[in-house]
Parts: sequence; structure tokens; C-alpha cells
Amino acid sequence: MTQHGIISAIVIGAIVGILGRLLVRGRQRISWLVTILVGIVAALVGTWLATLIGVRDTGGVDWIELALQVGLAAVFVAAVSGRRRRRSIL
Repeated sequence: MTQHGIISAIVIGAIVGILGRLLVRGRQRISWLVTILVGIVAALVGTWLATLIGVRDTGGVDWIELALQVGLAAVFVAAVSGRRRRRSIL
């Protein structure tokens, strides 16, 4: 992976993580750094899933891939936030 690829993965991951965080109801007790890391993971997994179902490269904006990434980010943010909430109760 090139430097450009790494930088774009971080930027896209940050945007995907923030959009995913906005979709989750309530307050998430995770830092912005964790949100960005979750977004990066969700972007990578979403791209992999889009490749599997054959919608990774389409003309124009890849809306299906983006929807997969943001949806996964929302699920991951909720999961990480829920884990942290349960840990703080114990």
C-alpha cells in the first residue's frame, strides 16, 4: 500500500466512523480516536464485502459500498460503546 493509499484510508475511515457514530442513538462513551479506528476497520471490511458481492467498482460514486461501510461503522460503534458501558458498570 502506498502513502497515498494509507492517507486516503485514514481520511475515508474517519468520515465513515463519524457518519456511523451519528447513526447510533444515544451517547457513545468512546473517544474520537476509537471512532476513527472503528471507521477505518469498517471501511476496509465494507470494501471487502462490496468486492465479494461485485459492487466495488461502479460508474461514479460507489453508493452501495459507502452504505455498507457506514452501516458497518454504526454496528461497530454500537458494539464498542456497549462493551465499554458494561465494563464501567462492573
